[in-house]
Amino acid sequence: MLCDKNGYFGEYGGRFVPPQLEKVLDEVKEAFEKYREDPEFLAELKNYYQQYVGRPNPLYLAERLTQKIGGAKIYLKREDLNHTGAHKINNTIGQVLLAKRLGKKRVIAETGAGQHGVATATACALFDMDCIIYMGEEDTRRQELNVFRMELLGAKVVAVTEGLKTLKEAVDAALGDLIANYEDTYYMLGSAVGPDPYPAMVHAFQSVIGLEVKEQMLEAEGSLPDYLVACVGGGSNAIGLFGPFYHDKEVKMIGVEPGGKNLVPGMHAASLTLGKPGVIHGFKCYLLQDEEGEVLPVHSISAGLDYPGVGPEHSFYKDSGRAEYVTINDQQALDAFFELSKTEGIIPALESAHAVAYGIQLAKELSPDQKIVINLSGRGDKDVGQVSEMIKENKLA
Repeated sequence: MLCDKNGYFGEYGGRFVPPQLEKVLDEVKEAFEKYREDPEFLAELKNYYQQYVGRPNPLYLAERLTQKIGGAKIYLKREDLNHTGAHKINNTIGQVLLAKRLGKKRVIAETGAGQHGVATATACALFDMDCIIYMGEEDTRRQELNVFRMELLGAKVVAVTEGLKTLKEAVDAALGDLIANYEDTYYMLGSAVGPDPYPAMVHAFQSVIGLEVKEQMLEAEGSLPDYLVACVGGGSNAIGLFGPFYHDKEVKMIGVEPGGKNLVPGMHAASLTLGKPGVIHGFKCYLLQDEEGEVLPVHSISAGLDYPGVGPEHSFYKDSGRAEYVTINDQQALDAFFELSKTEGIIPALESAHAVAYGIQLAKELSPDQKIVINLSGRGDKDVGQVSEMIKENKLA
């Protein structure tokens, strides 16, 4: 892994937290370092991936989309077929196994689109743990179905009413809970963000995505893909795809950020494209901030992408040039949402639709002998209600 012993990826990452959190983070890090290569732990994790999550999931050649668009072959990594409908379950199963070994019975988490919340509630139900999910009030409205799913699974969903009432505020609330209750509580962070050791831990549990893609692409084509494309909010699905290919320099990696309504401050959440280095939620990364260093408001049509920061490993990839980061706006994501649904019979999450939109653009520019893998990080069931309401209210262009 690229991070040093203090959790830094180059100059990004680290740990900027109150003293009372140092002890609990050290405890989590010690457990992660102890079990990450432990044969018994890895065997248990693999068993749950196969028997419960449904891995490996397919690498699907989208033939109709490829023919319609022209240009490169478009493959979809079908994380939408996982139990709970997204990549998030890869990480929550890994972390709940650590929480079990630490003797914790209470788990807290934050969620934006609700997919991490559902995955956390699922893991807690499986292991009989108390589960508290913090979710911005605005996101509870946009993702009402996922709120019900979490409650159905036994979790308590706490709507956060501060600020913009979205993901940043949910993270703030979860960290506040951890400070107050750290002795008996495990914080299950859902993206490749946060203080050390969370970015490295999420990378480790999500790297199953890229490892499978490598094997599946070699079997299907006899070679590695030319391009990897994934959406980036905090960045867990993208780091899971990109990480195992880091040293394969011939494979180009493109992260797709939410361009929102436009690129005016407050109208997007493109942290890598338009941010600058800063500290948020206990770690250093590219951050959307004003001249005084105050965090700017953000917007995305997809509740899972509207975060003003981004994972430190992505920040390092940007500076080193190993990955390229681009933007797709709300309308382009919506167009891709409909395009994939109608062409392949696959309804993508609005987050994943950002990656699909850019993948379609890219394919047109490439030759038929080139190959793109798009990470279909989640399915769109959770977004159908939101898009339906937009249609009724005539908010679609």
